Amino acid sequence: MPTASAPASPSDIIGSLVAASSPAVSPDGSQVAFVVSRTDVDANTYRSQVWIADTDGSTRPRPLTDGRHGGGSPVWSPDGRFLAFTSSRGEEKTGKSSLHVLPVDGPGETITVCTRKEGMSEVAWSPDGTMLAFVSRARDDRYDEDDAAKQPARKITRFVSRLDSEGWVYDRPEHIWVVPADGTVPPEDLTPGEFHFRSPSWLPDSSGLVVSGEGHDTWDRDLATDLHLVTLDGERRRLTEATGIYSSPSVSPDGTRVAFLGVDDPENDVQNAKVGILDLAGGPHRWVSTGLDRPFTPMPGARAPIWRDDHLISSAEDRGSSRCYRVDPAGERAPEPFTPEGVTIPGFDAAADAVTVVVALATPTTPPEIHVVTGDGETRRLTHLTDRRSARTAPRPMEHFLAPSTDGAEVDTWVLTPPDFDPEGSYPVLLNVHGGPFTQYGYGYFDEAQFQAAAGFLVVMSNPRGSSGRETAWGQAIMGPKHATAPGRGWGSVDVDDVLAALDEALRRYTAADRDRVGVLGGSYGGYMASWLAGHHGDRFKAICSERSVNNLLSEEWNSDIATLFRTHHGPTHIEDPDEYRRMSPITYVERMTTPMLILHSEDDLRCPIVQAEELFVALRLLDRDPTFYRFPAESHELTRSGSPKHRIERADIILDFFRTHLMPATA
Repeated sequence: MPTASAPASPSDIIGSLVAASSPAVSPDGSQVAFVVSRTDVDANTYRSQVWIADTDGSTRPRPLTDGRHGGGSPVWSPDGRFLAFTSSRGEEKTGKSSLHVLPVDGPGETITVCTRKEGMSEVAWSPDGTMLAFVSRARDDRYDEDDAAKQPARKITRFVSRLDSEGWVYDRPEHIWVVPADGTVPPEDLTPGEFHFRSPSWLPDSSGLVVSGEGHDTWDRDLATDLHLVTLDGERRRLTEATGIYSSPSVSPDGTRVAFLGVDDPENDVQNAKVGILDLAGGPHRWVSTGLDRPFTPMPGARAPIWRDDHLISSAEDRGSSRCYRVDPAGERAPEPFTPEGVTIPGFDAAADAVTVVVALATPTTPPEIHVVTGDGETRRLTHLTDRRSARTAPRPMEHFLAPSTDGAEVDTWVLTPPDFDPEGSYPVLLNVHGGPFTQYGYGYFDEAQFQAAAGFLVVMSNPRGSSGRETAWGQAIMGPKHATAPGRGWGSVDVDDVLAALDEALRRYTAADRDRVGVLGGSYGGYMASWLAGHHGDRFKAICSERSVNNLLSEEWNSDIATLFRTHHGPTHIEDPDEYRRMSPITYVERMTTPMLILHSEDDLRCPIVQAEELFVALRLLDRDPTFYRFPAESHELTRSGSPKHRIERADIILDFFRTHLMPATA
């Protein structure tokens, strides 16, 4: 067991990860089903189970599934007697996904409703209790041939034909499927064809569903996502006009309205998504959450709004927190928070006919656990899945403060100190920069900061301009200066000022932080920032780690899985203004990079293809800068979050060894 003299290692921290997610409240509010996920290092995989708990806490939470085949997407039948969930326990060979129904309130066997070759998600039970809807990819016949050398050539006609961690999707579109809840007939594809659809929400009479999707020929150019009404006979009617990005529909109990999340301008990729209302009878939509300028699509945790008698329940980011809010469907009152500050809510649910609200809630020292909301700002914890883990790994708390930037802007900043921190001592510093850039650090459990602090580093994190969780202008501050509707200063401008301001304020507040032993690291946009700092402020750092980075914005705009979409942030396309992309590319300034550099990248990364790392490595090597380059096979852009446990641990050890060598030479 780790002690003060033997702090938790990455293997301890990553190998013992456990978290609760996807709460689903029973119709009467008396029970909640949820998913428990664990890391299995020995098997180099993750295990998930469906659990259940009484919301009054009268009984101990218990697993409903064994975890050997996974379990996800729990959803209750309208009468509360059955629970549907997904897994891979079907009778066909391993690798198939299956949908099951389990009796909860009495005897009976679990039945397999259907089995598919592709995964299933977003399960929704029809109000009359007879059908289940779900989302699954409709794969082309080419995949029936296991030997890729025998498959026909791919004919690509649109952008975004493949996605990171998913592979090819142009011939595997997401569709909406329905199947009888008793599994008597195979599932039916309600949205056949080449277009993508998701987020099913049933009409109250079970005659059809409202879904979101890209159902028009020009979606890859105009980037619009619409809401659609799909009947059970397959008739589809578009409810919006391909002028925005509208997702996560939720049909009102009386069937007259749809609540949803979205934005009106697809050409602007940094916007605080809002809660909207659309009348099914027709007419324009209206935004009802504008009284709070915050993103109502927190990551993670975005989901469709939930209808209550006089309000909607939705969630939003707020300066490092994510909270649940009451939203007035008429838009006459500003959204009101009713969950605590200083935590994150990666999942929530509420019963339509009961007052119970249940959330998955994380703190800086505790991965998500299931809580019942008992009052405004008050919750009661139902699960204690992480207690033994916390006793072993001794998570470090974090301190929050505001760092003044060069122009007076206040930057939210957090610091974690090492175990047995001595304010009179001397500690090396690691400055972390998050990805996105339109995401946020904050009050959730962050395994990377924990293992860095446990290794003896003082860890600094911040939300510079360009981050989410604040007013729209904060996120748009680093849009390209040539953007048509929301021009900003561009990448490598005030975001750099803010990151360095957070570091300087941490060094000022913590006299034990050794300003002569500072390293910086980040992934994706954070990797971009690490590379940029190497070329512009390298003298501030003794070592730099650039991971899954964008080093050449010009090539990223045609190599990435989301090629052509970067114009929605930078303004012109790479064809219209290649010099603008070069100006903001770290590789342009590679000759200035003299700080020791660690480059990490996944070989199957499609979001930031590995050529981004190769270009930086080759240039630095030609300049005799001696970079260190690690490539992770069979991993995507999501290595740090969902990569194989062994690779996640190896990566963490590589990072710590690199910074120990340069910032703690006596202990390396």
